[in-house]
Amino acid sequence: MPERLTHVNSVFVPDADDVPQEHALLVVDMKDYSQIPEAKMAPTRADLDDILSTVFAQCGISDAATLDSAVKDRGDGAIFVLPARHAARLVDPLLGHLRHALERREQTRLASSPTIRLRASVHVGPLEPPAHRGDAANDACRLVDSDAARRAMAAAVDHGLYLAAAVSDTVFGRTVRAGRTKTLEPHHFQRATARVEGKAGFEETCWLFVPGLVPAVISPYLTADDGPTPPSGTDGAADQADVKDARSGEGATTPPVRQKGRASGKARLVQVGRDYITGPEQS
Repeated sequence: MPERLTHVNSVFVPDADDVPQEHALLVVDMKDYSQIPEAKMAPTRADLDDILSTVFAQCGISDAATLDSAVKDRGDGAIFVLPARHAARLVDPLLGHLRHALERREQTRLASSPTIRLRASVHVGPLEPPAHRGDAANDACRLVDSDAARRAMAAAVDHGLYLAAAVSDTVFGRTVRAGRTKTLEPHHFQRATARVEGKAGFEETCWLFVPGLVPAVISPYLTADDGPTPPSGTDGAADQADVKDARSGEGATTPPVRQKGRASGKARLVQVGRDYITGPEQS
């Protein structure tokens, strides 16, 4: 069998046919960023960067700051590429810390400062160095832009929350189902199918998590063609008693009210690796 590594000056160079090393990805995207007055866009983004830096530190992820070339700016968010060993930490405790950080900012922000609400996705897969290009980055962006993630965000907004996350099936299996998350278990997540308008070839199982909501509250926001909701007692289900209190551990004082978003009529073009995401700007 031919050698797959080429020896050059005592350094092994991977062969072109080798599968690249796997990396974990966290994508965050601010809701309604395009509606923020231009003068407040930079300060709001700076607030988000500070929040993320603090949350990474809280999770013991110190090597995120060393991957400057792997942080790709999306304007209204960012894509973070980290060593694959951090995949479980990006789900738990990061999503919980991120929820509390967003809530603290909301409680202390000036009235003139915009609220920050985030969609997030967590994925893992091979990426080609040094630019970290590959399908894994494309799919992580599609997860955060998916209809499922947007509907989870609608559930969060209706219940006064600031974060909705879509975890890929691969990450879910390796972390939550495998028992590598300290506080989160399969029943905390709602199973869904991620689809993106204009990306007919993309249809992936994902697991929605809105910190503060039980899955039974998220489920009605999903369309019937997202697949059957697992029955009670299986992944993605919640006890009916939990439905009475939509906010986990908190009392809901008013019934949820659906909010309809308005299309801005603008278009966006985001390059991620070799793939382009185009379409109406949605937040």
